[in-house]
Amino acid sequence: MKIGRIRITKFQARIFSWWELNKRDLPWRHTHDPYKILVSEVMLQQTQVSRVLPKYEEFLYFFPDVYTLAKASLAKLLKVWRGMGYNRRALYLKKAAQTVVDTYNGEFPENEKELVTLPGLGIYTARAILVFAYSRDIAAVDTNIRRIITHFFFNDVPQKEKIIQEVADKLVPMDESWEWHQALMDFGAAHNSLFSIHNSKINKKKIPFQKTNRYYRGRLIDILREGPVDEHILVKVFSASIINGLLKDGLVERKKGMLRLPD
Repeated sequence: MKIGRIRITKFQARIFSWWELNKRDLPWRHTHDPYKILVSEVMLQQTQVSRVLPKYEEFLYFFPDVYTLAKASLAKLLKVWRGMGYNRRALYLKKAAQTVVDTYNGEFPENEKELVTLPGLGIYTARAILVFAYSRDIAAVDTNIRRIITHFFFNDVPQKEKIIQEVADKLVPMDESWEWHQALMDFGAAHNSLFSIHNSKINKKKIPFQKTNRYYRGRLIDILREGPVDEHILVKVFSASIINGLLKDGLVERKKGMLRLPD
């Protein structure tokens, strides 16, 4: 898609002008440490900033660097992760830390090709690290940024990821990538109701959260945070698919008829 330089400049000015008056002061914006950036990005996946703020500080208290997280027991990690949900994110964080320590001697890669090989990192998270830790002039497209581009450049009509990425790449101001992405994210969070993207899936009837596998997986993890439990007791409450799924993911282990969080 072709976008004129004047239109790009006006859009950048609009976003930056708004941001000057409305920017958020968030703790992960006071660091360029790729480890801390990774922690914040993983925590922010499908989770509101208000929930992440206290957990981010707590997490870094117990796991201040990539070495500490890499050698931490999964049981301790999941206890610290309590309240965040999506427990697999914690597992991927630990695996990513182990890979950084074992493969890269504790130093995070500084290119997208290597970053996306870390467990749990997709293109967005890899690019976010490059932008927020290394100030690279590239576009990292998350849900908010995708909605902004769809709203302002495509009249809320959904586009293919490739097209959104092409537009995002053109919008990044030279030498201001860090500021640009923070501004877009703040703008998107503040104007969430503005971006009514037309999508047939929106009206699809949703299953109540309390009836989903994710809810029961989280409940079982919460129980095991208090200590091992006889599997015969748990199978009366949780289905075999829930238990086996957690065993397969490595979030739970079976030992002498007991289910427990891994060491």
